Amino acid sequence: MRLAVPAKVLLQRFAFLFLVLAAFGIMLLSKAETVVVEKVSTVVVDVFAPIMDVLSRPAAAVNDAVKTVRGLADMREENVRLKRENERLLVWQEAARRLSSQNQALQSLLDFKPAPNSQSIATRVIADSGGVFVRSVVVNAGDRDGVRKGQAAVSGAGLAGRVSTAGYQSARILLITDINSRVPVLIESSRDRAILSGDNSGKPRLTFLPANASVKAGDRVVTSGHGGVFPPGLQVGRIEVAPDGVMRVKPNVRFEQLEFVRLIDFAGVSPVAPKVDRGAPPKQAASR
Repeated sequence: MRLAVPAKVLLQRFAFLFLVLAAFGIMLLSKAETVVVEKVSTVVVDVFAPIMDVLSRPAAAVNDAVKTVRGLADMREENVRLKRENERLLVWQEAARRLSSQNQALQSLLDFKPAPNSQSIATRVIADSGGVFVRSVVVNAGDRDGVRKGQAAVSGAGLAGRVSTAGYQSARILLITDINSRVPVLIESSRDRAILSGDNSGKPRLTFLPANASVKAGDRVVTSGHGGVFPPGLQVGRIEVAPDGVMRVKPNVRFEQLEFVRLIDFAGVSPVAPKVDRGAPPKQAASR
């Protein structure tokens, strides 16, 4: 005990000096005996390598856990961003589909080429009567757009009907399948004339067809131009013979898919008033 106390005091006083001298001694030894120092350092590394490995594992595990948490946070943010982007893309996809269908419907109107002197208005079908006794549609163009009663309504496939009433900003189209519709038509192959009479079915009847008319199923039917409402040559449909022997016409226009129509004024092409019986009184000419 008596010797330990002075040694402890001496060590505390000269510890720094001892460490400095030891450092210089090691430096001198490393310069003088390089092989010995390398062996000693190798042995020291081999001894402490397992300890360092054990001590480094918790740190590595903590580092991996931190990376995992950060990755989950990044994935969550990326997931939120992708969901928002997906919602925007779905909106654009729906808009693209809607515009594509409208484009196809509008392109179908280009199949019909009106006469150069005629005036036309492309308009959208906004309502369908859908009734049992009425076959008509409403369009979003009216008197302010130049629509008037009697104008022909056509699509790219052919004749759809005529304007029955025209308001300020809307108009009603009487379809050729309506019971009140009467259209003078012509059998394209035989040139026989008839009247296309609607009966609220999907296939209007051919009436006033000559008894000796040579028509058959599949013949094309076009407008004859009589009456001055429709010009000659508008495609209407094809003849089908019903089981009861009645001649019917399957329209080219698919009314259940009618989205756009072109309202055409043929007044400048086909005058309504016929130039006959010039000597007849005005009242009789008007009645005709």
